[in-house]
Amino acid sequence: MSANLDQIVEQLSTLSVLEAAELVKKLEEKWGVSAAAPVAVAAVAGGGAAAAAEPVEEKTEFDVVIKDAGAKKIDVIKVIRQLTNLGLGEAKTMAETAGSKVLSAVGKDAANEAKKKLEEAGASVVLE
Repeated sequence: MSANLDQIVEQLSTLSVLEAAELVKKLEEKWGVSAAAPVAVAAVAGGGAAAAAEPVEEKTEFDVVIKDAGAKKIDVIKVIRQLTNLGLGEAKTMAETAGSKVLSAVGKDAANEAKKKLEEAGASVVLE
């Protein structure tokens, strides 16, 4: 039985953030539960540090900001165009301007996915 659980854990660790979120939704629907309730119970049961951290509201909207386009600027421009539907000139200007916001006020999953794509293209990116 333990080998099966280890195998499942191994498979789950290969999921992207978006795939993991989709898995959670499907499990919630199938089993008629909410993943939010156990998290709240765990935070209360943890006491101490968890209780102290609880009042801090988790940020739900993020800006995806390019700090540097890197060596593969053309690849970064292509990703910017995919994410924003900007024209070539506008995407080029955005890639060349440090501190440009590629996306504004997007959810955590979307921001992380955009950051991943931009970093794979060679850009240096931060979420604010």
